[in-house]
Amino acid sequence: MSDETSSSNVVEGRDAHLAAAEGALVRADDLTAGYLPGVNILNGCDLYAKQGELVGIIGPNGAGKSTLLKSLFGLVNIRSGDVTLGGEKITNLKADKLVAKGIGFVPQTNNVFGTLTIEENLEVGIFLRPKRFKERFDFVAELFPALGQRRKQRAGSLSGGERQMVAMGRALMMEPSVLLLDEPSAGLSPAMQDEVFFRTKQINETGVTVIMVEQNARRCLQICDRGYVLDQGRNAYTASGRDLMHDPKVIELYLGTLARA
Repeated sequence: MSDETSSSNVVEGRDAHLAAAEGALVRADDLTAGYLPGVNILNGCDLYAKQGELVGIIGPNGAGKSTLLKSLFGLVNIRSGDVTLGGEKITNLKADKLVAKGIGFVPQTNNVFGTLTIEENLEVGIFLRPKRFKERFDFVAELFPALGQRRKQRAGSLSGGERQMVAMGRALMMEPSVLLLDEPSAGLSPAMQDEVFFRTKQINETGVTVIMVEQNARRCLQICDRGYVLDQGRNAYTASGRDLMHDPKVIELYLGTLARA
């Protein structure tokens, strides 16, 4: 295939993607972003998520997956391109403003306050609307019964999987319309990974739009409505989770190694 033909196919694919993104709840268009001046991690990256979707982002290490998620949440400077929420431009807004607008974020590491109890961690999650604490705590405890039963236990004494549940619960306290999850199953036992994927699907079924970055590519694609494969800061492939799981190119280039990660 000639470079000219390849470029034409990329353009046509992006045009189709942009057309499909019309009316999306969250939309990122042509993002360029990075941590250091002059060094870009994202190089023209696109993404959208419609109301109620569960969108997965997979790809090799260094592809820009977590950078994309952090860019959506205002933690990495976007140098060009736009992010919108419900049609409103939110590019480079600070994290506290994004939380108030209905976006929750669960980082991969250091995602709980170890010296605080489970209850206190969840209180931190709703500091902008403290009067709604009981209502939201009851909602989170229904999703994660163990958090309600052990509300006075310090988060630092919990297992990695249990801390992940606390982090997810805290992000839900502000009743977000969008939840961003960065590698939620990383470092967990197989049993706790199963629990995380089950709870993520459960959260999505309550109406929360979920965008998750995952190294466990096969499990991610099994539960997501649509998936993105990132490579070198760009969209290499995007389709339904089922289609990506059975795409020969995706299997050959990505799933073979990612499934064992």
